[in-house]
Order: sequence, then C-alpha cells, then structure tokens
Amino acid sequence: MLSLDVDLIQRVKVAGIFLLQVYKVTTGTMLSLFIPQACDNGQICSLKQNYENSDGYHQTVFYWNAFSMITFFTYYMVELAREEWAIKYLDIDNDKPDNALKQIIVKEPALDKKMDRLNLWYYRTLMFNCSVYAINILLTVKLIKDGYHSSSTLSCFASFVLLVLMKLYNSFDVARQSVKNDKMMSAYMSEFVSFNVLDADYVEAKEKEKEKRLESAQVSTEEVQLDIVKP
Repeated sequence: MLSLDVDLIQRVKVAGIFLLQVYKVTTGTMLSLFIPQACDNGQICSLKQNYENSDGYHQTVFYWNAFSMITFFTYYMVELAREEWAIKYLDIDNDKPDNALKQIIVKEPALDKKMDRLNLWYYRTLMFNCSVYAINILLTVKLIKDGYHSSSTLSCFASFVLLVLMKLYNSFDVARQSVKNDKMMSAYMSEFVSFNVLDADYVEAKEKEKEKRLESAQVSTEEVQLDIVKP
C-alpha cells in the first residue's frame, strides 16, 4: 500500500510541475504575442493588436511561434510518457547508487529495451524542439528590433526566453546522461533523481503472476496423474 501512495505522490508532483510550466512555455514561445511592441500611436500594443497585426513578417513570426509551441508540447508529451513509465515500473532507492538500475534491469530484457527506446525518443524529440526554438528566437529578434517600444520590450524578451532555455538545458542534461549512461533520470523530481531499482508494485505483480503459473502447472500435473491412475 505504501508503494502505491509513493507512486501517487510522484504523479501528482509531476502533474503540478507540468501545469506550472505550461504558462512558461506559452509565453516563451508565442513571443510575437506577449512581448510589448510599439503601435502607430506610440503606445504599447495590446494582445489583440499583436494577434491581428497584418504585417507579413509579423504573421510569419507568429506562425513560427505557434509551430514552436506545438513542438514544445509534443516534446512534453514524450517527456510525461517517459516519466509515467518510470513511475510505474521503476523506483527510487536512496540506499543504492544512481547507476544501480543498470545491473538490475538487464534481468528484465523487455523493460531494458523499453527504457532505451524511451530515452532515445526523448533525446531526439528534445533536440528537434531545441532547433525549432533556436529559429524562433532568431526570427523574434528582428521583430522586436522593428517594433521596439521601451526597455520592457527587451526585459520581457530576455525573461521569457531565459525561462524556456533553463528548461531546455535541464532536459538536455537529463536526456544526454540517460542515453549516455544507460539510466533513467527523472526530469521532474527535485535534483533530477535517477530511478535506480524496479518498482515494488511491478515486482509484486510479477511474483503473483509467477505463482499463478506454478499453481496452474501443478493442477495440470495432478490431473494428468489422476488420468493415469484410472483403470
């Protein structure tokens, strides 16, 4: 029962962190919408004015912003699926080293292959997202240069981008170490802990399944013996 509570706590924590990051990603990718820009009257454009801006370059940047946001949330879905799998099948034991899982999971070939696939898919999705976001920043630089209003334009741009870059850097560190060292690092737990043992629920369920197979085999053996004894 305790292990179930631990899994639930981990899932709630991951969900909470993800929801907090939704705002950060939205403002950090849709830069053409949220960065203060100068309008014709010398005032700061409203969100509606930024959205309805018909300038060709502004629209191009806006569409690329939207594409960047989509790739970000696609990468987030991969990250969340990876985290959910780790919570379900793996666990964290502070009494064991972070690389302990490498020696344990080789005894579970199916889990080992799945972990490798998830780590590789996570890494590739992240790198693609980083490339898209880099272009997003470059396109936005010209936009804020043309529509510069005041220091708030630069400060908002810097703060929005910095928050996203910090997330990407942390995710890159997790993905790189997970692929390079054949481990499953968490992208959401504090201090980026590493899942280093098999989950207790998974081990218990597997043992019960094994016992059921043994019982079924014993029953089948007894039935065969009875058939042999019968005249």
